Amino acid sequence: MNKLILFFVVIFSISKSDDLNLKYEKYTLPNGLQVILHQDNSVPLVAVNIWYHVGSAREKVGRTGFAHLFEHMLFQGSQNVGDDEHFRLVEDAGGDINGSTNNDRTNYYEVMPSQFLEMALWLEADRMGFLLPSMTQAKLDNQRDVVKNERRQRVDNQPYGRVMEKVSDLLYEKEHTYNWPVIGSMADLSSASMDDIKEFFKLYYAPNNASMVISGDFNLKQTKEWISKYFSTIKKGVPVSDVVINQATLNSPKRDMMEDRVNLPMLALAWHTTPLLGKDDPALTILSNILAGGKNSRLYKTLVYDKQIAQSVSGFEYGREISGIFMMNITAKPGVTLTEIEKVVNDEISKLQSEKPTERELNRSKNSLKSGFIYGLQSVLSKADQLNEYNTFWSNPGAYKDDLARLEKVTTSDVQEVAKKYLGANRVIFSVVPIGKKELAAQ
Repeated sequence: MNKLILFFVVIFSISKSDDLNLKYEKYTLPNGLQVILHQDNSVPLVAVNIWYHVGSAREKVGRTGFAHLFEHMLFQGSQNVGDDEHFRLVEDAGGDINGSTNNDRTNYYEVMPSQFLEMALWLEADRMGFLLPSMTQAKLDNQRDVVKNERRQRVDNQPYGRVMEKVSDLLYEKEHTYNWPVIGSMADLSSASMDDIKEFFKLYYAPNNASMVISGDFNLKQTKEWISKYFSTIKKGVPVSDVVINQATLNSPKRDMMEDRVNLPMLALAWHTTPLLGKDDPALTILSNILAGGKNSRLYKTLVYDKQIAQSVSGFEYGREISGIFMMNITAKPGVTLTEIEKVVNDEISKLQSEKPTERELNRSKNSLKSGFIYGLQSVLSKADQLNEYNTFWSNPGAYKDDLARLEKVTTSDVQEVAKKYLGANRVIFSVVPIGKKELAAQ
């Protein structure tokens, strides 16, 4: 059978049946740790994946970057694990290990040959329950310098690296928890004390603020015994309150620009939208796909193919836990002003606001988004991440089915309505231009 035909047969069969079923068992330890077990014996690998419900949104003004700093600190040894031993033990066993931080959560994982599952569980339990006894000023200073260097490499000295930081600063007031970047500021990282760090860890890295998924090839009974052995003795922390904050709004357009060491000007446009669980989130996701999601999108066809005035186009709906944003980034061709780019974008948005997208565009976007979700379930780690995400933000690991159902119900009228509701004149218009080329900025 032709591979393309086979691909659509697979997508159709999954979307029309119950084949997309990640069977799991969920239970909660007395200390509040949520445990989700998903067995997949197709390969002799197992993933241990822990999400702590803490990201930069849990930080305070003047104390930013702590969540990301801890992403590093948790790899520096704990009471029973030596400095940098966590990495060595996992890698010597043929495993993979890492972590990541965003606005709303921090995660850590190991992917191991199945026979090393007990070791992975022990390693995670030791740093969850017994990190502070091994924490020293020297480790803090060392990792603070590592994070500062990471900021220099990935943000300050990266072409267009400060765009998201600048846009967030324009979208949100200084006190809003989405105002500052996940990586934090140099000043805040420099001023962080050992007492600050210990207080942050005690509150947010407790078992009652965590969700752990074991995904892959493991014995169910034995794994439960190991989980009880290593995690049940860890003390429960104080309850963590939800972040409560008013939804951000813009009462007028905000226009700004920066000169940077880049060769081509870039235009960033951003609007406030709905939080992750908002009812309009699926329609906004499809809208972003139709407008700027790949080479079949309207803006890519118009700007790159037809008018040939843009080098690249991208767009996304980012429905975060507290507040979402709809954002587009367009890099212009040499000599093209961002004013010209902005006019074309405005015209395409107006078309979608006045006339519904076609059924073909809607179905293509749905198929693209569903296939991306399905391809994202190919490894034991990606399945663990998916279950953890829905458990953390929806309190239900199996809520991916509800989310896919929400996506499937979106109509062309829904897409038009969210375009009218959210993509108004009150937006952020941010230009990045080569040094000495201010005239290329959107006016």
